[in-house]
Amino acid sequence: MASVNKVILVGNCGRDPEIRYLPSGQAVANVTLATSSRRKDKNSGEMIEDTQWHRITFYDRLAEIAGEYVKKGRPIYVEGRIKYGKYTNKDGIEQNTCDIIATEMQLLGGREGMGGGDESGGGGGYSRPASAPRAAAPAPRQAPAAAPARQSSGFDDMDDDIPF
Repeated sequence: MASVNKVILVGNCGRDPEIRYLPSGQAVANVTLATSSRRKDKNSGEMIEDTQWHRITFYDRLAEIAGEYVKKGRPIYVEGRIKYGKYTNKDGIEQNTCDIIATEMQLLGGREGMGGGDESGGGGGYSRPASAPRAAAPAPRQAPAAAPARQSSGFDDMDDDIPF
């Protein structure tokens, strides 16, 4: 039976990426990503925000792209897999770790600081080449030559005589 280890996260970067190069020349970038959820407290009725922090690791070309474009506070979409590990800290106590090894990333939000005047709100999609053949990653979105004033819902060609 096949197994699946896949994580999809959308959140804000907690710090600028730290980039380093292994002796083999392979680029590695690390970043923290915050995801938040809101819920209503049963007793007080007030909204409580719960923020989780995730350690993301990018490799190879994806690491270089993350180092160039990902900045603290920037929203990003990340796909990858969970990797658990253990290490012994300086006090001799064994610690557990949980990292996300990113295989795909998409920049979200506006393009502020990206050197372009496009305000379409789109981002670029990036993925790390996989060892096994798989479907091609979606290409970065291009702004149409004559962009309409409103976003298309995909139903523009539908007839207006809907019975309800």
